[in-house]
Amino acid sequence: MKALLITGVALIVMGAAVLGYDHYSYTTTENILQIGPITATAERTHTVSIPPLVGWLLIGGGACVIAYAVLSKK
Repeated sequence: MKALLITGVALIVMGAAVLGYDHYSYTTTENILQIGPITATAERTHTVSIPPLVGWLLIGGGACVIAYAVLSKK
């Protein structure tokens, strides 16, 4: 039961984090030009959006897991 409660709380925290940070960015380095031993590179930033529905599903799933853990206590 304790593991289910911890899992439920973790799901709710992850859902809240997804709702708070709806996108994340990362940087990659790409070769633009290469002539012999000389290369030109560029850093590009990519942004990935996370739909709010994912956050709400995580929160709802966490609430269901907590409810199951509390109601199935014997």
